[in-house]
Amino acid sequence: MYETSTLKQKIKLFIYILIPILITQLSMYAMNFFDTVMSGKTGAVELAGVAIGSSLWVPISTGINGILMAISPIVAQMIGAKDEKNITETVRQGISLAIGLGIVVSIIGFLLIDPIVQSMDLEAHVAYVAKYYLLAIGIGIIPLFIFNLLRCYIDALGQTRISMFIILLSLPLNFMFNYIFIFGKLGLPAYGGIGAGIASALTYWICCVISIWIVHRIKPFANHNIFKTWSRPSLLAWWEQLKVGVPIGFSIFFEVSIFSAVTLFMSSYNTYTIAAHQAAINFASFLYMVPLSIATALTIAVGYEVGAKRIKDARTYSYMGITSGIIIAFVAGLILYIFDDPVAKLYNTNPAVVELTKNFLYYAIFFQFADAFGAPLQGALRGYKDVNITFWMSLVSYWLIGLPSGWLLANYTNLNAYGYWLGLIIGLSAGAITLFGRIQFLQRKLLKKYAAENG
Repeated sequence: MYETSTLKQKIKLFIYILIPILITQLSMYAMNFFDTVMSGKTGAVELAGVAIGSSLWVPISTGINGILMAISPIVAQMIGAKDEKNITETVRQGISLAIGLGIVVSIIGFLLIDPIVQSMDLEAHVAYVAKYYLLAIGIGIIPLFIFNLLRCYIDALGQTRISMFIILLSLPLNFMFNYIFIFGKLGLPAYGGIGAGIASALTYWICCVISIWIVHRIKPFANHNIFKTWSRPSLLAWWEQLKVGVPIGFSIFFEVSIFSAVTLFMSSYNTYTIAAHQAAINFASFLYMVPLSIATALTIAVGYEVGAKRIKDARTYSYMGITSGIIIAFVAGLILYIFDDPVAKLYNTNPAVVELTKNFLYYAIFFQFADAFGAPLQGALRGYKDVNITFWMSLVSYWLIGLPSGWLLANYTNLNAYGYWLGLIIGLSAGAITLFGRIQFLQRKLLKKYAAENG
């Protein structure tokens, strides 16, 4: 990151940061995309099992990774304030925190997977695939959290191309692992959907090892000597990161988990409906990686400017991100509308599943508009480290407005399963509107504050 003085310079720097993040996010989600598509090729039952497993795993993993994302605004503001001497210890404590969270999630998951899956009204083989998909992916939980912590640190320094390099290196390996374990190659049995979990876990380990080596050996990261010595875990240091990270993590959890909750409610419908829902949500989520990347870039850029107390520059970046999100929404909506049939057939060739998937994709056109507007707003607010209010906004918008309205529409209208998707649209729209109001209020407040200090 560096200081800019003109709009043209800001746009150039923002694009420089954004493009590698976008490639990284798309590539990371491509792993989940491969899991879903390749599992679907082995049958609708395998696809449904992975759908249930993913619906349980994704909100937990993204929520914890959201907590670890605190390192991005913290380090970005340190750099903006020219306070680099504290970065080393901050990152070390972040790694310790990542390991601790990984251990806790692994233990809780191991104890609760079976009773949770058994409590659902699932076909026997769907339940079997979901359970062992989760157990397989659990092998990679700790390295995944360490990698994501290091990735946030790397990105906060503006070195987003490094994260892109790591993911692009591991993506073809993930595809190869999926091919081997799902379809049974190299003399191994065909594990179906469970093989997707094994492939993901192996990929997480590879990403973790590569990122540790880069941070230890490659400049400018090597200058911080993060792995030269080690520090004992500090509860005080953990608390400083958790104060920022927990609201971020829960905000992301509330948004992601509403999709998973809908998938779990879908378990009362037939296997074709579950499979079609998962296919549509998977592709729509793939498109969501674009506004999510904009949000991540905004966290870095806004955090840097706020650390340097250049609030007008931070505001400019915020509006750039919002505008970008709106443009992307129109492009993504057009893609979903034009290519609904080929997209549906990517996941499954069963005519009934294809037709249901296309119907779900039409609803996805509308909720991704709200997502493309709301995600950049969240990213900008994280740059300000304004995370507590957004946490409550997310809870109310998604869980007290979106999910209940979806349940009512699904159960008391003729929409049936599509009612849940209309509920998603309502919840995401409410979230985007409240986030826009929050950032307007915050920016006016900070501009007045620094004007008074300098005047």
